[in-house]
Amino acid sequence: MRVLLIDDHALFRIGLQELLERRGIHVVGALGDCREGIEEAEKARPDVILLDMRMPDMNGVEVLNELRIRKLDMPIAMLTTSEEEKDVIDSLQNGAQGYLLKDMEPDELITALHEIVEGKTVVAKELTGILAKAVQGEWEPTPAKGTFTTLTPREREILCHLAAGQSNKVIARDLGISDGTVKLHVKSILRKLEVHSRVEAAVIAVEQNLCSR
Repeated sequence: MRVLLIDDHALFRIGLQELLERRGIHVVGALGDCREGIEEAEKARPDVILLDMRMPDMNGVEVLNELRIRKLDMPIAMLTTSEEEKDVIDSLQNGAQGYLLKDMEPDELITALHEIVEGKTVVAKELTGILAKAVQGEWEPTPAKGTFTTLTPREREILCHLAAGQSNKVIARDLGISDGTVKLHVKSILRKLEVHSRVEAAVIAVEQNLCSR
């Protein structure tokens, strides 16, 4: 696994790099400058990017959006101290595939990284209540950019699997189809809903009560 770290706190960044490398994870870069981090992401194309939420020049969501504008579609996860509802929801709605806290145990972080690279959505267990608010409609929803009416029955079915945080492999196994077929359906779903990531589509699906719980 190849990981890129973007965090302005030098001691944390260096310590995390050493921890990951001791666990056999290759850190392609550990940068404190957001712009340099974005350039490195474009050059190195890591398997996953870990972003701090609070940085002086750009916040994590702004970096995330810039990476997506540049058509970089690798998984991106926030690794932060912020437990604010707005930060969690904004991150997921803008395409983050994970929202992790800096005080998590090392083993939990390694497991989360592997799950994120596999296509799952991972949110720190302390923050599941915030996601519950979004599911229950207590958070003001973001209107869907596209329309669900253009989705085929199979696409709606796969979208609900995405909303449950399932990876392509799990969806393929559950539906008895190939990974490649799932990928094609996911691409079609993103195009029709006019969103940039599977997480963004999943959040909208939950907000619009498309899937039964």
